[in-house]
Amino acid sequence: MFKARSRGKIAAIAATAALTAAVFVLPARAEIDAKAVVKTYADIALAKYEDSLTTAEALDKAVDALIAKPSQETLDAAREAWKAARIPYQQTEVYRFGNAIVDDWEGKVNAWPLDEGLIDYVDKGYGTESDNNSLYTANVIANKTIEIDGKEIDASKLTPEFLSSTLQEAGDIEANVATGYHAIEFLLWGQDLNGTGPGAGERPYTDYDTANCTGGNCDRRAEYLKSASDLLVSDLQEMVGDWKEGGAARKALEDESPNAGLSTILTGMGSLSYGELAGERMKLGLLLHDPEEEHDCFSDNTHISHLYDAVGIRAAYHADYKRIDGTEVSGPSLSDMVKALDPALDKELSGKLDATVAKMEAIKARADGGEAYDQQIAEGNAEGNATVQAAIDALVDQTKSIERVVGTLKLDSIAFEGSDSLDAPDKVFQ
Repeated sequence: MFKARSRGKIAAIAATAALTAAVFVLPARAEIDAKAVVKTYADIALAKYEDSLTTAEALDKAVDALIAKPSQETLDAAREAWKAARIPYQQTEVYRFGNAIVDDWEGKVNAWPLDEGLIDYVDKGYGTESDNNSLYTANVIANKTIEIDGKEIDASKLTPEFLSSTLQEAGDIEANVATGYHAIEFLLWGQDLNGTGPGAGERPYTDYDTANCTGGNCDRRAEYLKSASDLLVSDLQEMVGDWKEGGAARKALEDESPNAGLSTILTGMGSLSYGELAGERMKLGLLLHDPEEEHDCFSDNTHISHLYDAVGIRAAYHADYKRIDGTEVSGPSLSDMVKALDPALDKELSGKLDATVAKMEAIKARADGGEAYDQQIAEGNAEGNATVQAAIDALVDQTKSIERVVGTLKLDSIAFEGSDSLDAPDKVFQ
């Protein structure tokens, strides 16, 4: 299980660079360049969300095949489709911070951690109740009525609307994650009961076989999985529309000054680098040596998610993206602007972004060699811990250079997201 932890309660830290209080008016030529940089940023966002949609549609088809003919083969195919869908989506996370439209939407598709007992059966070791969540073991798949805030709710039909409007964050509890990648992940893999030992979740395909049902309620489990998969597709369709010409997210950028657009890009880079990825997703789990703190905990796919977050941060700076069909989207970049003003700083940040990706690839190499991320953060695994810590250190280090870029471009002060695990680690153990 995941422990309940508020996704939104991340302390903000002020950027440490000495920044000007007023927006700096760039010369006319640089002003044009800034507009072009922001346009490329939006064009790449569209491409990444389109790829995320394409892979989600492939996942949806794989889910259809699993439900129609449950077998180890169709379950494995659905799992592989889920993993493939994570690669383009994780590269979009750099757009979350700084873009309010994306941040408000993100919880529908990538919220974590989740109390999976809300959704389906769980192991006895999960427990039966939580002081923080009355729906901790509601198991909506097994129960056609549930109680939310003292009211009896009809859960006889597990429709997309029911999942998104009634069950998602039911009772205003963020751990009640009913939709998105991680709900689907749990339904495909089940709980990972191996702790920091080898192995991911081992849900049997017969959990979807109505003729030979394990786990009970195979028809309702299939109904839930299909609704969650359909929702993922429709939610990504919404975000694709938001980044098309005239879309809400693109228009919000266009309506800002070019300097504000640059600040948006850098806010995403710095906040994902520091508070979210280095802090909440990596350092916290390493401090606690807790496998329940890994991002893709059911599938043991966390090394991939972390790697492509780092790749997405680097791409936001260099303004380049290779689509799943092999074509490339690129254009004027922040790197171009910084290089014109301070070539040494551009070289510094570019090198640090590369170094971070390399450290993430080292984590992936260990995972590919048989040591999953949850094993790498295990207590007593000195080499694994050091590999993860090296990536954390690289993320923190690149954030310092991102702050310097803010100063070089003479933008308003930016507050990057922080994390107690980095800023006040003693609080983690209180």
